[in-house]
Amino acid sequence: MLSPSFPTCRFSRRALLLLALLLSALGLAGCDQTLVDPSDEAARDRLIGYWLRDYDEGPHHVRRLLVLLPDGKFRETVRAVDAEGKVSELANKGEWWFDGTNLKRRYLLMDGKAISAPFTPFATFELKFESNREFIGLDRVHKRSVRYQRVNDGTVL
Repeated sequence: MLSPSFPTCRFSRRALLLLALLLSALGLAGCDQTLVDPSDEAARDRLIGYWLRDYDEGPHHVRRLLVLLPDGKFRETVRAVDAEGKVSELANKGEWWFDGTNLKRRYLLMDGKAISAPFTPFATFELKFESNREFIGLDRVHKRSVRYQRVNDGTVL
């Protein structure tokens, strides 16, 4: 039995019950909110424009120009130069969206050719913004990171 100098637990239980009810009510009140955080829209808008990725892959020096358009479409031009100076170029198109964390692209044309039905390539990068002019994309599938830098609108390879 508790000594008279200690408060009884009855008050504490009531307080905890009221606190739990209040937190539950606040949690339910948040359920009507839209799934899109306004800051996600700001990040999406920041992505619109021309982005360049410049890197070496094996014996090739590769430049990728990614153009993210406001209507959710993208264009990608790829230019690879091998050790002997031979140049290869590709032009790709598709759709893009940003979910607040990941930049996702679905390719509809690769090298100017329509994609076959069972094969629809996607590219998904978890984004980390280094600045307004640069982001790092983490490719969790291929376990690599890629760096894109903003370039002037109208840039060509």
